[in-house]
Amino acid sequence: MNTSFNKNGFHILNNIYTHEEIETIIHLIESSEKSNTNFRKDKELFAIRAILKEIPKLKNHIFNKNLINIIEEIGNNTYFVIKSIYFDKPKTSNWVVPYHQDLTINLSEKIETDKFINWTKKNEQITVQPPTPILENIFTIRIHLDNTTAENGAVKVIPKSHKKGIIQLTDHEINKNKEYICDVPKGGVMLMKPLTLHASTRTTNNQRRRVIHIEFSNIILDNGLKWNEYLAF
Repeated sequence: MNTSFNKNGFHILNNIYTHEEIETIIHLIESSEKSNTNFRKDKELFAIRAILKEIPKLKNHIFNKNLINIIEEIGNNTYFVIKSIYFDKPKTSNWVVPYHQDLTINLSEKIETDKFINWTKKNEQITVQPPTPILENIFTIRIHLDNTTAENGAVKVIPKSHKKGIIQLTDHEINKNKEYICDVPKGGVMLMKPLTLHASTRTTNNQRRRVIHIEFSNIILDNGLKWNEYLAF
């Protein structure tokens, strides 16, 4: 698994969660809706930022033995959560996410620091683009709560694109002939590196696509900078 992940910048694993485990996770999410800036709900999207903080009971259900084994194989036992977000792309959703890399991290406060650029603050969230080595250290696990295919907005990737560092996006860089559609069944996970070019398309089959997106790192930041969502497990 790790060899393929490091080579291609993504990897798919099936049957990480049982049907019962997924249904428990869904129930905890759907019974915990709150009214604050971390919850966004409209006809196009239902999202929960910092979901592991907002719904602490999820932690024990998400970090089952299978997921912990994956994390330890990728990065031993030194990694911790730096970001968690829930996406529900409803069956009526008709938006597209174009090809991009995930270039920002969330921090607890803004402290001007060398090579940390493009600071923003929106809905009480402070984001910044860190130096490339920090982005290269991060990996993402996307937990699929529904069957996900091209028809309901599965992620598309350009394999091995993470090896090119930060890419100035052009049609030349996005070679659609190399595009891979990441079909992931319910209970499966997709592993991805932030610098892997990825996108998603419109939903065309009226099926939901619910995903929990969790990012991990083992870097302790310098100059007083702190991850906004540090969580050990």
